[in-house]
Amino acid sequence: MIASPDDEPLAAIFRRLIANTGPISLMHYMGEANARYYAARDPLGEAGDFVTAPEISQMFGELIGLWLADMWIRAGREEPVHYVELGPGRGTLAKDALRAAKRYGLDPSIHFVEASTALKDIQLAAVPGAQWHHDLSTVPLYGPVLIVANEFLDALPVRQLVRTDDGWRERMVIPEGERFACMAGSQPMDAAIPQARRDAEPGTIIETCPGAAATVYEVAGRLIEQGGAALFIDYGHDEMRDGSTLQAVRQHLKVDPFVNPGEADLTAHVDFATLAPIAQSRGCKWLGTVPQGRWLRELGIEARADALAAVAPDHAAAIHAAKDRLIGEGQMGLLFKVMALAAPTWPDGVGF
Repeated sequence: MIASPDDEPLAAIFRRLIANTGPISLMHYMGEANARYYAARDPLGEAGDFVTAPEISQMFGELIGLWLADMWIRAGREEPVHYVELGPGRGTLAKDALRAAKRYGLDPSIHFVEASTALKDIQLAAVPGAQWHHDLSTVPLYGPVLIVANEFLDALPVRQLVRTDDGWRERMVIPEGERFACMAGSQPMDAAIPQARRDAEPGTIIETCPGAAATVYEVAGRLIEQGGAALFIDYGHDEMRDGSTLQAVRQHLKVDPFVNPGEADLTAHVDFATLAPIAQSRGCKWLGTVPQGRWLRELGIEARADALAAVAPDHAAAIHAAKDRLIGEGQMGLLFKVMALAAPTWPDGVGF
């Protein structure tokens, strides 16, 4: 982080930094902006800036809990077992998942990997037994791990490379009037581009996320060493593609990501096509990457919605609306993907 008074706007800090040292990378810009953004607030819910699937319906977390319990049971019910969630938000997903899993005998120790101090108290109120970690390094090194990351990878900073007439360059950020803008850097970056993609048309942008790659690599290693399974759920694509996917959301609306850094949630689509081979490179099982809507339907969300509606008929319309939001192709069902990994000796998972 850039050392500065907490109340100084990040835009002013960036302008001073760029004036003194030159353009900063887009990855630097996004990383600092999100660090400031998440450190200071609870961004979730109708009163915040965005709503995630666990906040839409309890069904989402419940089905994740049942999937994890099914995997653990078929793998032999090994103890001790650990539930690990990366970026657990308000703890809602964990609360729902663990409640459902406990009905089938899965009662793991609970570990939250979270950088936001603003969310810690909310998480611990929702899941009192949780232990808090800054990263995976302090999570227990023994016993299988059941890892969940919902809308975690999309907020990790991306690096963008652009093809210019002079070759590939990193996209850098500079001030432009009242906002910031991107320009091509001066340092040649051709060596960072896979050979098969180097001859792309000028103007082509390739986006990568080193943080997502490192996270999946580390998770895969844990699964190999300890046993277990992992679910990564996020919006993104499962085929290679070009172009910038950077966006910003504030108060449930898309805003300019280059205005008021640190005041909006900056995200980018997750490149699942790149992440699966990274996990496989460690010998980890990639169970598949499928659309969220298809996965939830195969886990029985429609039957679960009908059961909830029968118990609470006054809320039936809201229950079915939430289900449709999670699985509808025009809503979250197609854009959001679910990628599952497992230890080599663990079973295949339902829905893949």
